[in-house]
Amino acid sequence: MEERIKTTITEGVADVRLARADKMNALDDAMFTALLETGEKLKADKSVRAVVISGEGRAFCAGLDMGNFGRMASGDKNEAGKSNVTGRLGQRTHGIANRAQYAALVWRDIPVPVIAAVHGVAFGGGFQVALGADMRFVAPGTRFSVMEIKWGLVPDMAGMYLMRGLAREDVIRDLTYTGRIFETDEALAHGFVTRICNDPYAEALTVAREIADKSPSAIRAAKRILNDAPDADAGAILLAESVEQDKLIGGAHQKEAIMANLEKRRPKFAG
Repeated sequence: MEERIKTTITEGVADVRLARADKMNALDDAMFTALLETGEKLKADKSVRAVVISGEGRAFCAGLDMGNFGRMASGDKNEAGKSNVTGRLGQRTHGIANRAQYAALVWRDIPVPVIAAVHGVAFGGGFQVALGADMRFVAPGTRFSVMEIKWGLVPDMAGMYLMRGLAREDVIRDLTYTGRIFETDEALAHGFVTRICNDPYAEALTVAREIADKSPSAIRAAKRILNDAPDADAGAILLAESVEQDKLIGGAHQKEAIMANLEKRRPKFAG
């Protein structure tokens, strides 16, 4: 099978690149598998302190592979009468999510920050994969679309869940109902873009390296709190802050952070 994702890890930074440039990194079955397998490996790798996900070639990701739409229209089914394109989407294969949804959500489950470096286009499923990252660094002129309505579908790679924490409800409805294409400045205004960068890949790597130099324990604790905060009440969030802080204070990583600052040197975090 042609390699769909290339991953290198250097000094705690995982550089994840969608590598189907001839198809603008469109999502076929092999790409879904690669996203899931890559995410699961990074979840388990305790040496990883930050992740950058980007796309090779002209785009971040153009969405679902066009071949899948042709198969949907043809009514392609197996002997049991089930679609050969999707299978049973209602089946939960990854906790609360199905396989396609978890291709976007797995980046939230990676216990360290994930930065999506986005350029060219992020359409449909590609947009939803980018939303799964903690932050999105985006090139000027990048085009986005909640494109599923064009094909008679709804966003179903966790897009409804991920968009709600970033944009107003009426904006989400507009983009979902129309499927219209919008660019970087509008995406920033809606809350989908974290930074506009002339070279988002380079800037994402720079920030990832900066994060990798921070206390790994504190970074992971912060992500746990931030992941839970949107669905938690005030009391739960306040308690989570206190519980995590109690674990951090006096620990080896916190002591090293203090000493590195006092001695004006780069920290050296063990483990």
